[in-house]
Amino acid sequence: MSQIIIDDIQTSLSDFFAEHTFSKVAVLVDENTVEHCYPKIKSLLPAHLLIEIKSGEAHKNLDTCTHIWNALTEHSFDRKALLVNLGGGVIGDMGGFCAVSYKRGIQFINIPTTLLAAVDANVGGKLGIDFNGFKNHIGFFKEPHSVLVDADFLKTLPAEELRSGFAEVIKHGLIADSDYYTEVCKDGLNQNNWNAIIAHSIEIKEQVVAADPFEGGLRKVLNFGHTIGHAIESHYLGSKNHLLHGEAIAIGMICEAYLSKKVLNLAQAELDEICATILKIYPDLSIDKRDYTAIIALMYQDKKNVNNLLNHSLLYKIGEATYDIAIDEKQVLDALYFYQTLKN
Repeated sequence: MSQIIIDDIQTSLSDFFAEHTFSKVAVLVDENTVEHCYPKIKSLLPAHLLIEIKSGEAHKNLDTCTHIWNALTEHSFDRKALLVNLGGGVIGDMGGFCAVSYKRGIQFINIPTTLLAAVDANVGGKLGIDFNGFKNHIGFFKEPHSVLVDADFLKTLPAEELRSGFAEVIKHGLIADSDYYTEVCKDGLNQNNWNAIIAHSIEIKEQVVAADPFEGGLRKVLNFGHTIGHAIESHYLGSKNHLLHGEAIAIGMICEAYLSKKVLNLAQAELDEICATILKIYPDLSIDKRDYTAIIALMYQDKKNVNNLLNHSLLYKIGEATYDIAIDEKQVLDALYFYQTLKN
């Protein structure tokens, strides 16, 4: 497992480089983190190469990887080098992917600058890029050397990015800790202690990952909301109705909570509670009925599927989830229409 340190970044990053030496260091940023986050760590770094890429899921592809690999190659990075991923989920996913594949692997650390990255994307060792419109279609399992978390970076986020990350916080409560779900949803985005929220979400995810590091079974519960949510996110990627990851997952969690009621007898009161909570935080999201068929088609590329079955992770109750529940297209269509009825 990675060493995950939740502390002031000045302290944690200074200590990291005091304890470790590398032949070369590169820092991966996008146009947002180079402006708002890089100045916070620049003076703490040894001599380094700055590699800038374009932000957003639309650029998490092989073309961007080629840009990163070219930069490392042109500056003669060897296998004793380090890549520092400074950014959100895209930076962590793609930077780690490039580090693991460059010369069969160099070390990398993640400094998450978004809530999504801090509680989910940078934790657990899943690395990947999108391919032909399919999310995280090409990738590896490989833990970063360290993850250095500082909630102060959340102050640099637009409101919609903070909201996007909060969907994963809600998910952690729904799948594993009903008390945590109740507590975080009580205050929504107006939390008084983000470090505590981040620490508890990381603890939940680490416990699941430790039991199943390569997603052979239990780890699949972390995908609650994602089978439908990822398909929605992929379908609208690059469109005028583009949804952030957490926004698509919020819709997916409502749809999959509905499926939980139909298939696993999730209590009606709990379904109502989940829907009310998510719609209160994400009231402005929509999907077009004309897109349902295309969204369902994308679900067949989900990595949890076996023998062309649409496998889902669903809830027995708030705080308890299971996985590998086969759902047919008609049931998925019903779930999408259910979400639509809540919006009408």
